[in-house]
Amino acid sequence: MTPLPLPRPATLSDKYKILALYREVTSRPHGLVREAHEITEEYVDKFLGNSLADGIIFVVDDGEGAGLIGEIHTYRPTLSALSHVLEHLTVAVYPSFQRKGFGRALFIAMLDKVRSDHPEVLRVELIAKESNHAAISLYKSLGFVEEGRMEKRIKKPDGSFEADVLMVWMNPDYN
Repeated sequence: MTPLPLPRPATLSDKYKILALYREVTSRPHGLVREAHEITEEYVDKFLGNSLADGIIFVVDDGEGAGLIGEIHTYRPTLSALSHVLEHLTVAVYPSFQRKGFGRALFIAMLDKVRSDHPEVLRVELIAKESNHAAISLYKSLGFVEEGRMEKRIKKPDGSFEADVLMVWMNPDYN
């Protein structure tokens, strides 16, 4: 079996590949909460800049140099009282590569980076749609725990609502 391509730190030059990846993921059911028209250069600029400046961002290349299989990012809030937190965690895996270990590999790279290089980070937070059972299962298998629910937070295109689930991973190497 061929080993999976390894995650690598993202750079500013990955911007357009990340944009293309997010647009593809958003076009599918259970992709991201954002809709396709909300995946803009400005959106990618913001999280890419924040993650490079004070967070973590990894990508997995497709092996051909044409695009990305996946991306994960998280960054610190601007408030000093929350300096021990990484938030806005988002992971995106190209639909045809989902459920093949790429999301897990991205998470492991990110969590290992927190443990090795960021002992000042205690909490890594993410929010998942309650209907995204596969993602929630993955997060739990990585040590995330459900910390709360935000009922009727997401309004779906059909007018119905669903909850967002707040999940947190605590850094065992925090000091």
